Amino acid sequence: MLLRRVIEHVRDQNWTAIGIDFVIVVVGVFVGIQVANWNAERERSLDSAVFTARLKDDLRAVNWRYRLLVDYAGQVRAAARRAADALDGSAPLSNEEFLVNAYRATQYKGEQGSNRRGTYDQLISTGNIGLIRDEALLHIAVRAYTIDAVDSLVREGVNSRYRELFRMSIDRRVQQALGAQCGDRYLEPGEFEGMSEVLDYPCTTGLPAAVIDAAAEALRADPNTLRYLRVRIADLGTRLVDMTGNARDVYDGLQAIAEEAP
Repeated sequence: MLLRRVIEHVRDQNWTAIGIDFVIVVVGVFVGIQVANWNAERERSLDSAVFTARLKDDLRAVNWRYRLLVDYAGQVRAAARRAADALDGSAPLSNEEFLVNAYRATQYKGEQGSNRRGTYDQLISTGNIGLIRDEALLHIAVRAYTIDAVDSLVREGVNSRYRELFRMSIDRRVQQALGAQCGDRYLEPGEFEGMSEVLDYPCTTGLPAAVIDAAAEALRADPNTLRYLRVRIADLGTRLVDMTGNARDVYDGLQAIAEEAP
């Protein structure tokens, strides 16, 4: 209908009317574009809020796992130190205490509280990482999901030569008893109470004294036991420095996100 009016005005050479029609068209197009932009920005803001909330929820889970790994690594290192001190004579232990600490020095924490990263990976793969407008949050997410120290901690635990030596030296039934009586206590994901005692708690093996003595002697007799323990202690110390010192921004940033009201 507007086109017909314009044609009529041109035929009649009504230039004022033509000008008015032109202004109406321009204003209409401009308003239409602005409305479309406003709707697009509104949808993007809604998406941003949804993905920001999801990312924070994932990072709260990451924070729990990160702290569990740090605390657990500290407990393993403490056990390794006690076993090493018993071997070099600087702090003697009974054979059972030595065996328990020697076993605990082999432990590592792997899959519990897996590294929740679904939201982050979706944002990266779709090119929508810009939806996270909180720069501090984005920085912590990128650092937390790309830091190598966590993978190195787990990998060194799995591939530890000391762990291999222990497994080769000790009868499987003794290892089973140690795992059952003195192994990891389970924590529900998100549970912080008891984290400091997942591995470091009083225990007895329930094994006969002769079996304990034989197992302890097998470890004491191998000169590599102390050597590999020293490597294990050094590796754990390096990773703890990486995770709580060199990556202090991650350590503190994750905790700050966790302490925010959901």
